[in-house]
Amino acid sequence: MSSARAETSDFSRPWANEDRALVIDAYEYNGIDWNALASDERIAGFINKASDGLEPAYFCKGSVDEYKLCKTLWKRHAVARELFHTRRTVAKALGLKWGAYHLARPGNPIDQANHFLDFAEPEADDLIALDIEDNDPEKFMSLEDAEIFARHIHSRIGRYPVLYTNGSTAKYIADNRERYRLLSRLPLWYARYKPEIGAHFPKGHWQNYALWQFSSHINCNAKRCPYRVPGTKDDIDVNVATMGVEALREAWPFADLTDAPPAPLPQVPIPVARSDALAGDVEIAYADVELASYAERMENVLKVAGERYPERGVQVASVSEPQGVGEALAMVKDIELARLEAIRAVPGGLDPMQTVSIEAD
Repeated sequence: MSSARAETSDFSRPWANEDRALVIDAYEYNGIDWNALASDERIAGFINKASDGLEPAYFCKGSVDEYKLCKTLWKRHAVARELFHTRRTVAKALGLKWGAYHLARPGNPIDQANHFLDFAEPEADDLIALDIEDNDPEKFMSLEDAEIFARHIHSRIGRYPVLYTNGSTAKYIADNRERYRLLSRLPLWYARYKPEIGAHFPKGHWQNYALWQFSSHINCNAKRCPYRVPGTKDDIDVNVATMGVEALREAWPFADLTDAPPAPLPQVPIPVARSDALAGDVEIAYADVELASYAERMENVLKVAGERYPERGVQVASVSEPQGVGEALAMVKDIELARLEAIRAVPGGLDPMQTVSIEAD
């Protein structure tokens, strides 16, 4: 199969391809007939909801109603945790890959990350996922806090979570990837319930998805459903991978960051003859501009300052790329000293690094 056709199939009803692996994800209220589910040989993994926001209070207090609500929340939490670990035992016994996700809410992201790890107790081959349902910090964890959450997970277990989110939030992260440098490189678990996503998929830092959640109660009912999973009801969530079952087992738990694409090089128009331009029959061509390193740019700035203001004695030595923290600090110090010397020599204290394009009086 050509790469073009493969890409097209990834974004257009890939679940119709029987070579594509499927993954189920569920929460505590989904009923599962495990023997029936395991009869579908395309199903390679099962991801279960683990924690939800912050851990409920263990010691309850307050009014009668507040006390009862606190006890109810704790009981629900305890039952959900017991069910989670029971399902993990069953799923792994049936040969399925296992995963857990945290439903991220507003609140301390470090406390939520600790709660997730304490709840899920992920093993080395368990997928872990951060669930950001929508880009609405009033209802769900903010994207800034999500970065903190993901970094804290890595600080504790040495790997990052997969990011689960919808199409609009994924696009927002990709469009603002300089702001969300970590979120935009987490493997993407993409939620969109349409048969075609090629025009919507956010090809920023993501060239493809790890998983695509294509079916749920939103687009599955008794009359029509993209894919019916044996042993489950219509409200079960179904995901498709870009690979077959064995390849998915190898890729699981998607623990590596995605490769960041190189930054696009700026372009400048190629000059044309004046006569051709006046004739009006000219096709403008553009050439890439290769960016100099930071050290080279700093060196050039100071050299320009010295050439424009020779009487002010700006002396610039060759600046090389630092090989370590010590060299980097020394380089910055040398550049700063030269800059300050130049500022003192300029009337009014102007910074020549900011004014090198201004002609001398």
